[in-house]
Amino acid sequence: MVRTEPPGGAGAPPVPGAPPDPVELRAAGRRLLRAAARRTRAWMGLLVLCTLLRVLATLATPVMLGRAVDAVHTGDPTGSALTGLALVLAVAAVADTGEDLAGAYCGSRITAWLRHRLVGRVLELGVPGRRRFPPGDVLARLTESASGPAAFPVQLVSVAATLATTAGAVVALGLIDWTLALAFAFGVPPAVVVLRVFVARAGEPFADYQRHQAAITTRLLDAHQGIRTIRAGGTAAREAARILRPLPALRDAGHRTWAVQGRVSWRLALLAPLLQILIVAVAGLRLGEGAITPGQLVAAVSYTAMAVGAAALFDTFVALLNCEVGAGRVQEVLDTAPAVAPAPRPVALADGPGRLGFRNVTVRIGDRTVLDRLDLTVPAGLGVAVVGASGTGKSVLVSLVGRLIDPQEGRVELDGVPVAAVAPPELRRAVAYAFERPALLGATVHDLIAYGRPEATRADVRRAAETAAADEFVRALPDGYDTPLDRAPLSGGELQRLGLARAALADARVLVLDDATSSLDTATELKVTRALQRLLARRTSLVVARRPATAARADLVAWLDGGRIRALAPHAELWSDPRYRAVFAAAPGPGA
Repeated sequence: MVRTEPPGGAGAPPVPGAPPDPVELRAAGRRLLRAAARRTRAWMGLLVLCTLLRVLATLATPVMLGRAVDAVHTGDPTGSALTGLALVLAVAAVADTGEDLAGAYCGSRITAWLRHRLVGRVLELGVPGRRRFPPGDVLARLTESASGPAAFPVQLVSVAATLATTAGAVVALGLIDWTLALAFAFGVPPAVVVLRVFVARAGEPFADYQRHQAAITTRLLDAHQGIRTIRAGGTAAREAARILRPLPALRDAGHRTWAVQGRVSWRLALLAPLLQILIVAVAGLRLGEGAITPGQLVAAVSYTAMAVGAAALFDTFVALLNCEVGAGRVQEVLDTAPAVAPAPRPVALADGPGRLGFRNVTVRIGDRTVLDRLDLTVPAGLGVAVVGASGTGKSVLVSLVGRLIDPQEGRVELDGVPVAAVAPPELRRAVAYAFERPALLGATVHDLIAYGRPEATRADVRRAAETAAADEFVRALPDGYDTPLDRAPLSGGELQRLGLARAALADARVLVLDDATSSLDTATELKVTRALQRLLARRTSLVVARRPATAARADLVAWLDGGRIRALAPHAELWSDPRYRAVFAAAPGPGA
């Protein structure tokens, strides 16, 4: 099956959903971050080792510095003290470099892993996934949400290192004099309470901020896709206002985030220096009493700075919270089960003529029932035009054949075998699609045509292009079939012919054309029609028809109305019914 753009009927606007619970979002993010850490355990191990060496060297530095000061004060030799100080400083520098290297590798691997998983799941979700996760939302999750967790290993180890440094500094203060450790203990409970309040209150505005950013991105991509309509209608100002409509909500979420951070940061900023002054004052008193030496005073001052450095963890907690929220948004997509589930026990699709059967099929999109217990049998080897008013589900119906979407009820059969029971690769070989606006997939024109069959030779691709009346204009391109798609000046009709060539190359037993000739001019359509007659000969086909001429060329017409098949008969027989003629009178023009 050659997949191109999703069919129009299945590409309905996204169904808005309630924002995820912040607590659940962060919990999901933590699960994903733990899994990411396990995948980079080797680099994480190196990061932890380097951090441990740095912490030990940092804790040893005041001791060596104090010894040097005492040696100078007492007139003893300073060689060994200075050598020890230089050694621990060198170890700290090397360990710091190792931390930077290991942290960078961990972050890049985590980002790549998250993005690969996210892209894979988005593709698995297929057409129904676009309704829940529109392109702009996916782009925001793929860029911002998936890249934020790259800092998670460094931040997590940094928290552990800071806490270890603080604990070591407090122990060192206690070894110098127990009153110094006691003074530090007075500041711990207030700091813990402040941080807990921040974590409890900041999750929701952080999640809202990322969600509103994604909403703006989605609207911007929608506007970019419809830029010609916007320019033609002179509605640029109105469209800009629509794109920026979530901006007040984004600003509100940002203000709430800053307010929470501000209330916490000033408390910690006030607590840290007060605590430092208290400990240094106690150390000065103990020096005056002769309980500690001048070198121990110098060491105590250094250890005090290390101990109160834990207050700086607030910024790291903010970054970790962002990591959790970002990872949670990625996990939200990963936790979404594909609407088109793989067959648990695939059934082989025996060679057959391509008979199609729709049995009691019901499809709902959002709250709307598009197809309602529909029954239809398409005889093998015949061409059936699917006709109906706009919005009756023509594209939805043909999407069921290749499992672009699955029905909520009923089943679709190909040569007596339910398509839901067939392995996807085998179904793709049996069903080929051509759409109204084929997607530019691949690097060159050759790649575009051979997208469903990358092993196809140039001769195979040329024969398919000739079948779709595309070979002549392809060879006229700057580099022929090797012309990069971003440098190929293709009209809408030429692009449609390339889509038809891609379907022809698939050589499937069932061919589905979803308005695949609507952009062709009359002369070209005549050539393509003759080519299609050869392509569709003795092959089952479903053709979404919006023109009477297209329906007239089919063997049978399936008239879709009210979610069911109103009639299955030749076009000439149905044309006498004014309600049938009205379907074409009300049909939108090409590209509408």
